[in-house]
Amino acid sequence: MDTLSRRDVLEWAMAESVPVRCPACRREHLFAAPSYPCVCGAPVTPPLDRLADPAPVTHRTWDEDWVTVPCDTCGRADQWPHPELGCPCGVMLRIPVRGVRRPLRAEVVPGPGAPADPETEPEAAPHTPGPPPPGTAATTPGSPLIPDHLPLPRTTPTPRPVFQPVTIRTARDAVTAAALYLRWLGYRDIRRADQRPPSGIGLAARGMLAQVDPTVRPATLRDVECLWLTAMSESTGCVYFSLAGYADDARDRADALGIPLFVLDLTGTPQPVNTHADELLATGA
Repeated sequence: MDTLSRRDVLEWAMAESVPVRCPACRREHLFAAPSYPCVCGAPVTPPLDRLADPAPVTHRTWDEDWVTVPCDTCGRADQWPHPELGCPCGVMLRIPVRGVRRPLRAEVVPGPGAPADPETEPEAAPHTPGPPPPGTAATTPGSPLIPDHLPLPRTTPTPRPVFQPVTIRTARDAVTAAALYLRWLGYRDIRRADQRPPSGIGLAARGMLAQVDPTVRPATLRDVECLWLTAMSESTGCVYFSLAGYADDARDRADALGIPLFVLDLTGTPQPVNTHADELLATGA
């Protein structure tokens, strides 16, 4: 038998499905977990637990609606929506997953350049400057060999990969698309906002407050002003994602207040509406 390529294995994993029985009506379903695009471009699919029973969704919290799943290709761990299935009887079922972690609001992992712990690392001996080795020139500031100012090399920002959208079929997909877009722009620690907006869903990240409106009506002037006032009270920036666009007065007020406006198309790709959105797209976080 020919050896399966990594692409074949991923496609098989994406197509894997498990039987699910609704605990309310006892109806059986065949469920396959959706896949989401990692920043490296590979699909990430939450692994389903065949041995655990599904649980009805009675109330929603951010920690229960999202799970942290590592990418099999690059190893990056990101937050993705917890798989769910809507039964025709009206019950929403949360499908169990295995080998994943609940999302952490703030997770700090020390890198190789992190400062050492003074209680565990031995104190380094003080450096005492001595005479230069024979045959070498002195390298003190102001000498002919070392200028007083060393110019820094020219640097350019790291280009972002191509955004991988998620098709919007439900209101939850719209929130997922906005969260993925914020992460693609460079914002971290994305979570549900503490204050619930008058309409839609609020998302919060470091330095940014976002409002996602998945309804079929254009966002109003009041929606835009409420978002701006909430962001001002929290001393953070703000951005608006709407599925149905914006009223004319809402766009005018957003331009005056400096609020980026995006429209979510059905492919899940936010499209900039005003110049502030164009600037955010160009610069990122």
